Amino acid sequence: MRPTLDEIRARLEAALPDARMELDDESHLHAGHPGARDGAGHFRARLVSARFTGLGTVARHRLVYDALRDWMPHRIHALSIDARTPDEAAS
Repeated sequence: MRPTLDEIRARLEAALPDARMELDDESHLHAGHPGARDGAGHFRARLVSARFTGLGTVARHRLVYDALRDWMPHRIHALSIDARTPDEAAS
């Protein structure tokens, strides 16, 4: 049911080709949670991309969600996003 980290990475790389990313499957931390019971996953994404330059938090998150939209909420129940520009990541 839930996507693999490789599947998520492929989607995000297609949407944000320059992004450096770290992805974690935190589904095991949510055992018993309603979304986990149905097989959907809980993930954390840390992304650094020049594409985020000049965008606010909501717009950055929207870019990430748009790449995964058809998987939510049935394959991905929750996604924690840390989206930064290269300058923000360096400081």
